[in-house]
Amino acid sequence: MKFSAGVLLFRRTSGIEVLLGHMGGPLWARKDLGAWSIPKGEYDPESETARVAARREFTEELGLPVPEGEWIALGEVRYGSGGGKKELTVWAIEANLDTAQVNPGTFEMQWPPRSGRMQQFPEIDRAEWFDTSVAHDKLGAGQRPYLDRLTDQLAAP
Repeated sequence: MKFSAGVLLFRRTSGIEVLLGHMGGPLWARKDLGAWSIPKGEYDPESETARVAARREFTEELGLPVPEGEWIALGEVRYGSGGGKKELTVWAIEANLDTAQVNPGTFEMQWPPRSGRMQQFPEIDRAEWFDTSVAHDKLGAGQRPYLDRLTDQLAAP
């Protein structure tokens, strides 16, 4: 099992909007629905806590520190199958972030496949604010439960 942690920023406009990142690299370049993600990444639970990893990964993916605010625990979700099982832990923070300031980190992969040539690509190629109904379609299925959990948390007295 792989462990990931992330931070879901939200802001209140006429409703609730969340900040998502479009996954970078050539495999996602022409995809939209299901190609967006909560800023997150993997960590080793033996050497780092989920919250520390969430903060680090947010900064790596967006090139910006996590904004100040209350960390609202949204819990864990397990998804994937076979050797690709993941446990994702997410916190929400109410904050505004100017997407024009995003300066994503990069990763390296062989591209084109079997070419022997390594290239660098951005972790995310853009970040945008979406209302929760649009975000539901943009996110991969494994991350969608966090939208309901956020909405439930904000509606609680």
